[in-house]
Amino acid sequence: MASLIVHGVPLSQPVRAVLWALVRKRKAFNLSPKVPGSPAEDGTRHPSFLAMNPGGTMPCIEEPDTGFVLGESNAILCYLARTNGWDDLYPEDPRAAAKVDWYLHFHHQSVRQASIGYIAPAFRQDLQIPEHIVGGAKAATEYALGALDSGPLAKSRFIGGDGLTIADLAAYGDLGQLRPEFTNLYDFSKYANVQRWLDDMMQADGHDDVHVALAELGDISVVGPTVARLGEVNAIAIKALVQQAAGFAD
Repeated sequence: MASLIVHGVPLSQPVRAVLWALVRKRKAFNLSPKVPGSPAEDGTRHPSFLAMNPGGTMPCIEEPDTGFVLGESNAILCYLARTNGWDDLYPEDPRAAAKVDWYLHFHHQSVRQASIGYIAPAFRQDLQIPEHIVGGAKAATEYALGALDSGPLAKSRFIGGDGLTIADLAAYGDLGQLRPEFTNLYDFSKYANVQRWLDDMMQADGHDDVHVALAELGDISVVGPTVARLGEVNAIAIKALVQQAAGFAD
């Protein structure tokens, strides 16, 4: 049986969420790097990629044996958990699953905005993202952090309850990258429950394996990375992930 193909790169927040689930479960995969927004043959705007994933986003997964393809990280996480029986990551119990689903629906216009407000301007200064877009994304991030801090993380260790689920993997993709150990672009100290959760997530199985790119990149709070540097850290992380996945079972 051919291994699952994951189209994307490790510096992508939603790609990391999917890769983390696969690494935690030691599920074999092949990583097919894609250049975000590029119409080139290896880009997410190339006709061949758009034929698989019309949204042109990454990650996108592909099952070589069945021909099944799926885009959007949260949909992918749900699919992988259901088809592989990962009930710890996505509970069978309807009410427990509903708490996870709540977060997955909440994610895009809240926590996801952290990447638009903080990461995108630092990674791609050449894009000159309008100030009102960045400001709105930062405001949405503050609202999201407050909601998580006073809501689910005030009541339980993780977003969906006492155990780590795909909700946590999705959320950490956008929030964890900002912490001082990585890009150092945000101070979480005023959100005690979020800070505690971030620390717990950093100790979770598979964390370091999936965050090689960010560890290599380091602090960019003063000087942003060049496009060449982003390519370098992606390449380092891809090599490490491919070597690790070679030892996993299909």
